[in-house]
Amino acid sequence: MTELAAASVSDDQRTRIVEVAARLLRERGAGGLTTRGVADAADVQPPAIYRLFGDKDGLIEAVAEHVLAEHVAAKSTVGDSGDPVAALRSGWQLQIDFGLANPDLGALLTAPGRARRSPAIEAGIEVLRARVRALAEAGLLRVSQRRAVDLIHAAGAGAVLALQEAAPEERDPGLSEALLDAVLQQILEPDADGIQGDISSTAIAVTFAAHIPTLLALTPAERSLLTEWVGRSIDAAEH
Repeated sequence: MTELAAASVSDDQRTRIVEVAARLLRERGAGGLTTRGVADAADVQPPAIYRLFGDKDGLIEAVAEHVLAEHVAAKSTVGDSGDPVAALRSGWQLQIDFGLANPDLGALLTAPGRARRSPAIEAGIEVLRARVRALAEAGLLRVSQRRAVDLIHAAGAGAVLALQEAAPEERDPGLSEALLDAVLQQILEPDADGIQGDISSTAIAVTFAAHIPTLLALTPAERSLLTEWVGRSIDAAEH
C-alpha cells in the first residue's frame, strides 16, 4: 500500500471513529463514551484510537470539533453582519444553543480530571476575543478587552448551567438574553446598544489601545511601551 493510500485509509478510519463516538455520546451520555466502547462500535482495535488520537482526551477533542462543525452548519443564519454588537449577540446565542444541545460533551470538555484545558474551548474563547476586539476598535467598549471577555464568558457558562438545571419545558426563554443585556450594560459605551449615558475616558483609552498595533510608524518596542502605559491607565480605572 502506498503512503497516500495508507493516509487515506487512516483518514477514513479517523472519520468513522469520530462519527461513532459522537453517536455514542448522544445515545449513552458521557459515561458511555469509553475507548473500548468506541472501538467495538467502530469495528477497530483500541490501539487504533490511541494511534490516531493519542489518548481519550484527543478523541474527545475530535468529537467536539466534529459536533461543533455540525452545529454551526445547521445554524446557517449566523454570520457577520458588520455590526460588532449584533455579531456578539449572534455568537452568544450560538454558544448557548450549543451548550444546551450538547450537555454531555460540555461535561467531558470541562471535567476536572482532564490533563489539559480543552483546545475546543480555547478556540471558542479566541473567537470571543475577536468579537470583543471588534467592539474596542469601533469605540464601543468601556472596559478592557480582557474584562469584557471574562464577563461574557462567565455569564455564558452560567446561563448554560442554569438552563440545563431546569426541565426543557420549564426553561426561561429570555434568561440568556437578559444576562447578556446585563453584561452589555457594564461593558458597552453609551448608545452602542441603545444604552444612554456619558462617554467615559476609559472607553477612549480602550479604543486607543485596540488601535496601537496599527501604528506602524512606531517601532515594536515603542508600541509595546505605549500598550503598557495605556493598559496601566485602563487597569487603574477598573480597580
